[in-house]
Amino acid sequence: MKATLRSSYTNHYRVGLIKLLSVLEFRSNNTVHRPVLDALTLIDKYAGANLRYYPLDGSVPVHRGVSGDWAELVYQADKRGHRRVVRMVYEICTFQALRDQLRCKEIWVVGAEKWRNPAEDLPLDFEDRRVEHYGALRKPLDPTEFIDEVREQMRTELEALHTALPTCSWLEIKERRQGPIKLTPLPSVAEPRNLRKLKNQIQTRWGVVLLIDILKETVLRTGCLGAVTSVADRGTLPERVLAERLLLVIYAYGTNTGIGAVAGGAHGHSEDDIRYARRRYLNAEEARRIAIEIANATFAARRTTIWGESSTAIASDSTHFGAFDQNIFTEYHSRYGRRGVLIYWSVEKGSVVVHSQRLNCSASEVHAMVDGAIHHGTEMAVEANYVDTHGQSEIGFGITRLLGFDLLPRIKRINKVKLYRPAAGEPDLWPGLKPAMTRPISWTKIAEQYDQMLKYATAIRTGTASTEAILRRFMKANAAHPTYQAMIELGRAQKTVFLARYLRSRGLQREINDGLNVIESWNRANSIIFYGKNAELASNRRDEQEMSVLCLRICQAAMVFVNVLMIQDVLADPDWDGVLTADDERGLTPLFWSHVLPYGEVKLNMNTRLALSEIPPSV
Repeated sequence: MKATLRSSYTNHYRVGLIKLLSVLEFRSNNTVHRPVLDALTLIDKYAGANLRYYPLDGSVPVHRGVSGDWAELVYQADKRGHRRVVRMVYEICTFQALRDQLRCKEIWVVGAEKWRNPAEDLPLDFEDRRVEHYGALRKPLDPTEFIDEVREQMRTELEALHTALPTCSWLEIKERRQGPIKLTPLPSVAEPRNLRKLKNQIQTRWGVVLLIDILKETVLRTGCLGAVTSVADRGTLPERVLAERLLLVIYAYGTNTGIGAVAGGAHGHSEDDIRYARRRYLNAEEARRIAIEIANATFAARRTTIWGESSTAIASDSTHFGAFDQNIFTEYHSRYGRRGVLIYWSVEKGSVVVHSQRLNCSASEVHAMVDGAIHHGTEMAVEANYVDTHGQSEIGFGITRLLGFDLLPRIKRINKVKLYRPAAGEPDLWPGLKPAMTRPISWTKIAEQYDQMLKYATAIRTGTASTEAILRRFMKANAAHPTYQAMIELGRAQKTVFLARYLRSRGLQREINDGLNVIESWNRANSIIFYGKNAELASNRRDEQEMSVLCLRICQAAMVFVNVLMIQDVLADPDWDGVLTADDERGLTPLFWSHVLPYGEVKLNMNTRLALSEIPPSV
């Protein structure tokens, strides 16, 4: 592998990297990484020279990248037996070390945005407004008070797990080769019998409904295009005409059929007209605002007698979208076995989407999970987030504890997880859990870095930088950083609290499983609506990809909104009084599409409406 990398670098990648090195200026706030910067200066100095080895009389900086397996390739003896540094191999090792330190922002780029000085990511007023920022996060100023709370919670939950262990028939903890924890899967639940009848009734009453009509009905009832169409009065384009063209744009992007295909429908708008409306009036920020307004309208329209009280929990997960190979933003994803990008969704338990984000395949899902809970922009207050294995980590547990919401994951290899002890000197406490127990938490590290951790949490809360940029500081490549170590310790403590609750509570396991079923159903709906071009992103422009994702989000949110109204109309019929059982109510969801037709010719008529009992606003 090293020989292949060296050949690829020498024959292809080196030319581009050397040119980048000549125009980018790298710096670091930590003297530990000074050797990497000195190595870059050396590489630049001899970039055009025809040398196999660096000169003997020169100083070659030694850094972490030239150690380990690479050392025998970097240092070789020449014909005279002198130990020399092989220039090409040294360059490869240096660029790899630079990559690792750029990822965790220990080295940064002057004048960059994403890769800027990490000090600029933090709130500049933190010192002056410390009390206010701590209050916003609902955290005590005294680290001892915070630590005592977490430690006591650990002790309480571990004691509860140990006490309940003999009665938990689904749980076994003992020494075994494949891991100490054995958790029996949840038993399957029978499909609610009356929900299929409810869906059939909806199709009988409204027939097969065109997706464009669902989108139109949502727009007319929520007024979500008002902020965009209101600017039309300043020109010659009537507001109603612009609304129709924006509907067609959203439909074209949301179904991935494209504006050219949509322009051939029965609506009276040419392709050039629709493209002009896209360029002039609809950007990612406006599309995101439209989606948020539909979500808020759905929350307002739901009747508590049917859907229950407003939820404070969301489920988050990613889905893979294929992309054309010539797209410079595509990456190969080993889990899906093909190239593309990831779309990370955050969906409320009632199937209302509150956030979406486009990710590269190599990106961590933890920062997207945090973004969906903190920066979703809707009226919902998020207090819990259900995720799958890829959406959680010890850093994730730590930062969510600081931000004030619960991370509730379904962990794939739960047999291998470990429970940390709240204090040292208690080896015989909780003997039933001993096979799964490990060392105590290092509370000293948390106490020393408490203020700094709160500063990073404040930066995420206030949005002084992207969550991804801030969490880059907490990567394994930066494992020696004291704040990273403290965040890991806090995450281990919080993860232990969660695991102790999760293992003993069948109800919590079911709750998390049901939440993740919502997001999995959402991902299945993606393929139904986003069907054009084999459901692959054709554009190599990031803004076009983002627009496709946001319009897909709008279309699905519109479908959920209209389905909520349809379900409420049907259940308002006296014939349905008392029909739904408790199991039916548990499985009731507005995310279904058996009555929706997203295909065929696009026919848009703003004068026809769906026959829903609630009186719509004036058109």
